Amino acid sequence: MRYLYTLAMYLVTPLLVLRLLARGVRSRPYPRRWRERFGFFDAPGFTGSLWVHAVSVGEVNAAEPLIKALQLDYPNAPLVVTTVTPTGMARVHQLFGDKVFHVYLPYDLPFAVKRFLQLTRPRLVLIVETEIWPNLYFACRRRGIPLMIVNARLSERSMRGYKALRGLVRSSLSCVRLIAAQSRTDAARYRLLGAAAHKVRVTGNMKFDMPIPDGALAEGAAMRAHWGKRRSVWIAASTHEGEEQAILEAHLHVLTRLPDALLLLAPRHPERFRLVEHSARSLGFSVATHSVEGVPAPSHQVFVIDAMGQLMPFFAAAAVAFVGGSLVPIGGHNVLEPAALSTPVLVGPHTFNFEEITRSLIQHGGAEVVTDSERLGHDVLRLLRDPAKCKLMGQAARQVFDRERGAVPRTMQLIDTLLQE
Repeated sequence: MRYLYTLAMYLVTPLLVLRLLARGVRSRPYPRRWRERFGFFDAPGFTGSLWVHAVSVGEVNAAEPLIKALQLDYPNAPLVVTTVTPTGMARVHQLFGDKVFHVYLPYDLPFAVKRFLQLTRPRLVLIVETEIWPNLYFACRRRGIPLMIVNARLSERSMRGYKALRGLVRSSLSCVRLIAAQSRTDAARYRLLGAAAHKVRVTGNMKFDMPIPDGALAEGAAMRAHWGKRRSVWIAASTHEGEEQAILEAHLHVLTRLPDALLLLAPRHPERFRLVEHSARSLGFSVATHSVEGVPAPSHQVFVIDAMGQLMPFFAAAAVAFVGGSLVPIGGHNVLEPAALSTPVLVGPHTFNFEEITRSLIQHGGAEVVTDSERLGHDVLRLLRDPAKCKLMGQAARQVFDRERGAVPRTMQLIDTLLQE
């Protein structure tokens, strides 16, 4: 099956290149450094590196505390961080600068994987969350490079997709030394896919260990003072196509009862910043953007956060946070960022990417589910008009966040064991 898989990869490679070019029309960084996708880049000139792969922004954020722990415990080991998306690359540079070596993950083609491993010479590979690449996994085993999946999660939807290739997936997982799963449910799903039971450990979710940026609360308080402490403010973060229109219509509903209300709107992808801004203006809103105005004035009704990695102060400033990717079947995004700042959370019905975390927040009263886009405005308005309820929800959300911390130290113990072996 692996030979058939490799043949299929070669056959679809022209389509992958065309996709890079097409994405480049909307986002200029996409076609840049395209040679890296085939394993061609300048040799960094080191050996014995620790390699962390994180697909995009969410995975990079999840890996941040682990990478910092690796830097602290193994200061002499070069760190390689790979991503798939330019937004992930930008987040790596924002967090770590030149303290890590960033390169794009090559396509899962034997020659590209071989060249990549020859240039980076890793002594340990850490795959964040869910990335099963058969040729990469087999290449690591042939070279005796231990490979570990950290913060491993597997949604019901992903498991169904992998089942069609169960034989290939099972043989790929046989190349993995350890799987550090987020939850018992994730661990059970990996075992159902064929992972050996003794290789699977439950270590918890590293996202709970994410650092809260210094000054986020103070910046949030300063913004609140700027636009008025009594002003009703809510944030819609990491939104996708198909959600912004519903969010803007929800804000129209909120304004009927709270005419001074402010919506902070943060689209997930940079190439959509301008489009979302235009959509808000076309509906008659008074709009400001982070790149131009910096912070909204009292006269602004919608503030578009057209910047990456800047959400935490805005979560701290908002009374309610809606986390996107959940009104449409994307699977939702990180609900822990607002929870860490004691901000009550709203999500749509599609949260399979964060099902355990979301379920925990809901069960403990820190989050609520908006059943559909038509309910969003009603639910936001209800919470904005009930500060006592918001405070209780925010406290409950923060308690869940604090209680679940500790996954990174548990994961580091397993990493230490592999490196000692």
